[in-house]
This record gives sequence, structure tokens and C-alpha cells, in this order.
Amino acid sequence: MRTAYKVRVYPTEQQAAVLTRTFGCVRLVWNKVLAWRHARYHQEGLKTSYAETDRYLTELKRDPEFAFLYQVSSVPLQQTLRHQYTAFVNFFAGRARYPRFKSRHGRQSATYTRSAFRWRDGRLYLAKMDGPLRLVWSWPDVDPATLTPTTVTISRDGDGRWYASLAVDTDTEPEPMSATGRAVGVDLGVKDFAVTSDGERIPNPRHLERKLRNLARYQRRTARRQRGSANREKAKAKVAAAHRKVRNARRDFLHKTTTRLVRDHDVIAIEDLNVRGMVRNRRLARAISDCAWGEFRTLLEYKCERYGRRLVVIDRWHPTSKTCSACGHLLAELSLSTRHWTCPSCGTRHDRDVNAAKNILAAGRAVSACGADVRHSGSSRVRSAVKQEAQPVRAGIPRL
Repeated sequence: MRTAYKVRVYPTEQQAAVLTRTFGCVRLVWNKVLAWRHARYHQEGLKTSYAETDRYLTELKRDPEFAFLYQVSSVPLQQTLRHQYTAFVNFFAGRARYPRFKSRHGRQSATYTRSAFRWRDGRLYLAKMDGPLRLVWSWPDVDPATLTPTTVTISRDGDGRWYASLAVDTDTEPEPMSATGRAVGVDLGVKDFAVTSDGERIPNPRHLERKLRNLARYQRRTARRQRGSANREKAKAKVAAAHRKVRNARRDFLHKTTTRLVRDHDVIAIEDLNVRGMVRNRRLARAISDCAWGEFRTLLEYKCERYGRRLVVIDRWHPTSKTCSACGHLLAELSLSTRHWTCPSCGTRHDRDVNAAKNILAAGRAVSACGADVRHSGSSRVRSAVKQEAQPVRAGIPRL
């Protein structure tokens, strides 16, 4: 199993200069190779392999104009070629967008493999540096001297903070959590971040909205500064620090929420939301992005896999809000503004979100029973088990 430890790093002035030079060379290689790959495809119709980019980097180093590339370690430069190759593989597979050029503004990073760093007694030595990097270890129950990192990624955020991410391969798998015998359906929303089938409402902390006033003030202050001045850089650092606080608070909330759900339930059912399509709504785009539903699902997936839980993702087209969780009656229409409704078949009064969470749980249990593929990705895939079942009809109204 692979895990990672991200720690704060405090480089000296000389070390910071070496790392800054490395970031610039990594960015240059990425942009040069990307431009060459793009022109080669559009002008000659040729695809570019990793070996060809490697040879291009060698020719680039031989150019006297780029002789400064020899001043930094060659490993981060090779790694950026591998990252770009992976980015194109993900793009052609439909998992990511087209790779973009890197900017000198914002977050910078460089990745070192084992041939370019040493990890001795919990101290990190990087290539082209004389002494170790000073870092702060934040896991008192883990002895850093016992770790054997495979890769190290050094990064610097826009606010000037330095970090090191240590990727570690371990042979020991974490012990599965004891069974609880409980299952839960989770309906995600904006007003309430999540509503469970048990009736629990998890409030939406709205981290970005609470910081918008300060963030807007810092952005106005940055706009008034002269471009290229030191004061503008200081103002930009404050904007980056405000975004960092929002990002860290959001990540902390997501980790605590997902950890509690995984600890208390054996089966967790959620809905396959089309977040990319939903953020196209100009009125709700910022609120939806602030919820970070995609990151919530990613955290749930790896935590369920790590601790022996099961995550079931039901079809996004399943009418969870319009279906009565008591009798299965399906409404013809249900507007988004309607938060409560009464079933015309059995008379049950429903809260829209709690009812949707109950239907998500029922669909998840049906999927767990038959093992069908519940993710909808066009007509080539099998629809969810609930969708495949025969639908009994009474008085012209379909029922699930």
C-alpha cells in the first residue's frame, strides 16, 4: 500500500535559491516540451512518445542558450516528462482536460526519486545541496527514521510556504474496522452539506462564503498595487494565504465527515452527481464548488477501500427525490423549490432530502444484492439494478 506524509519544510537561503532555480527549470522543460509536442502534432500529424521527449530534452540541454539546465538535478526534469506523458494519457482516456502551460505564479513543485535524495534517520538530503532540509514531523506515533520514501515532492505555495510530500510503500495493510451492521444513504446538497437516511443533517460550513469579505479586500488591495512591485507580491501572498485558510478548513471538514461515516457504517450509498454540469449554473457555481463534492467522494472511496467498508454509487438518473420511500410511488414532477411533499398514494409526508437519502440507501442495497454496475456512462454500460427491474404499473402511474 502506498501512503504519503506531507510536512512543512524550512529551507535556508541557499537551499531556497537551489529549489527556486529547480522550479524554474522544471517549468521551462514542461512548457518547451508541451509546445514542441503540440506543434509536432498539428503541423506534422505525429504523436510523441516519452522516449522522444527524453531525446528532445537532451538536445535542449546541448543548446548553449539552455546550458543552465545542468545547474540543477536532472531527476526533476525527467520526472516532469513522465508527468506530462501521464497527463496526455489521462486526457486521451477522457479522465482529464488537455495539459496546460505552467505559470511562474502560484504553486511550484519538483519531484525527486531515490537517485536524487537520501533519507537518513528522518533527515532529508536533496541533490545539489550540502546539508539536510529542515522539516517538522507532525505524526508522533510514526517514527520517521523507520520510513523508506520512494519519491519526494518539494512544493511552494503562493503564500511562500514550503512543503515536502514523502511517498512511502508499506507491506502492512491497515486492519479492517470491526463490523457495525449499519448502512446509510447520503444525499448531498447546498443548504445542508449532507442528509443521511437516518435523518441526520450535516450543516454546510460554507468556508468560502465566510471568507469572501476579507478575500475581496485583499484582491482589491492587490489590484491597486503597481505590477512588478514588491508591494504587489506581498498583497498577492495575502490573497494566497486567505485561499489556503479556506482550503485547509474545507479539507479538515471533509476528512472529519468522511472518517465518521466510514467508522460508523459498513455500507455507504451515495449518488453519482454530475458536478461538472452543475457548476455551469452561474447562480450556484460558487456554492457548489465550495461544497467540494468530488473531493468528498474521493476521500470516501479510498477510506472505504482501506478500512474494509463498501461504497455504492448509484445511478445519477435514479429519481430519488420524486419517489416515495414508503410505497414507491413516483411523482410526475417535483420542482426544486418544493422541500416537503405528501405522497398521493399512501399519504406519507416527506422531507425531500431525507426521502432522497432513504431511496439512495434502498438502491444501494439492491445493487449490493445483485452486484450490477450502477455508474451511468452512456448506453454501452449496464444501468443500475433498480433501473433494470420490471416496474409494476397501477392506474397509469409507474412505481418502483
